[in-house]
Amino acid sequence: MIRKALIVDDDRTLCLLIKKKLEKYANTFTTITASDGLEALDILGQNGISLVVTDLQMPNMDGFALLAHLSEQFPDIPVIVITAYGTPTIRKAALEGGAYSYIEKPFVIEDLGQKILALLRKQSEGGTLQTVPLEMFVQLIEMEQKTCTLRIFDKDTKKMGVLFFREGQLLNARIENSQGNQAAYRILAWDKVTLSIQDTCPVQETKIDGNLQAILFDAMRIKDEGPQAEQPAPAVSPPKPVSRPATLAQAIPALQPPATSAPPDRNAPPLPLTEQIRRKIESRLGPIKGLGEIRSAEKAWRPLMDMAATLALRFGGGTLRAVYVSLGEAQDLILLPAPEVIAIGLDARQPRERLIKALIE
Repeated sequence: MIRKALIVDDDRTLCLLIKKKLEKYANTFTTITASDGLEALDILGQNGISLVVTDLQMPNMDGFALLAHLSEQFPDIPVIVITAYGTPTIRKAALEGGAYSYIEKPFVIEDLGQKILALLRKQSEGGTLQTVPLEMFVQLIEMEQKTCTLRIFDKDTKKMGVLFFREGQLLNARIENSQGNQAAYRILAWDKVTLSIQDTCPVQETKIDGNLQAILFDAMRIKDEGPQAEQPAPAVSPPKPVSRPATLAQAIPALQPPATSAPPDRNAPPLPLTEQIRRKIESRLGPIKGLGEIRSAEKAWRPLMDMAATLALRFGGGTLRAVYVSLGEAQDLILLPAPEVIAIGLDARQPRERLIKALIE
């Protein structure tokens, strides 16, 4: 993945000289030039820029105003300040304004090139992965509660997007001038990607509405709709929650009890869900040797079930009905996803095919 460095200076001769001298690093990064802060903002909104080098004294929008905008809208993009008016006060103001590094003119362009390389390496300190299933990788980040910044390059569109995670929560996404949910949908809909991982997250404020699973479902919809879904939409509806059957009948319809002539007692309290499942299993299969405890396991197993549901839809498997978990112990588990996760214990030595078939037919 070739990165892009943006050089911002009203001295066009210097910009062209820097661009020419840094061509030796073309296998790592290329350079784009701008003559002032306003032109730089236009470029930032249309290109996946990885790093900015800017002068401070410029017309229209100076370097300090550009620094302020970058700190607010592009906090993950490192900035190197170059200036011919270096004083301790200006240096302090630039660094406190968000600059990563400061160079006084005149300077050796090779030194600038080495600083750029060092900052770009930092953006990949957690590693670089080629052609990975992006939706699976971000779910692993959620499960591991990892704090990081992901820079994703799409091989088809040649665009770059950024995802920001703090303790496993997706806080924000950015592609071009788009942020939040709309940016996340577009990025997560990409298919063939290269991603680099930085083990820090500069974002503090949450701009994502909804959880990661809901965002992934909408991203899959965009992927199914094709390239036209990449066009900006006038409005984005809030992400829909993971679809789960609302009742036991919807979750395992094969286990419905036979109709009886006696009307149900409407005043009787409903049986616990776990007891309903046990009775329906027995009504269908009779006593099962090795059947263990049937219990609620929503908190312990919901992340796995949501991931399995996402993968089932992603690979055309349809709605998730059940998951078998081999624990490597005396008892394994069969998990039902709705309306809450229910764990059914089963002796690992006993055949399980009949029970699973009864649950999913």
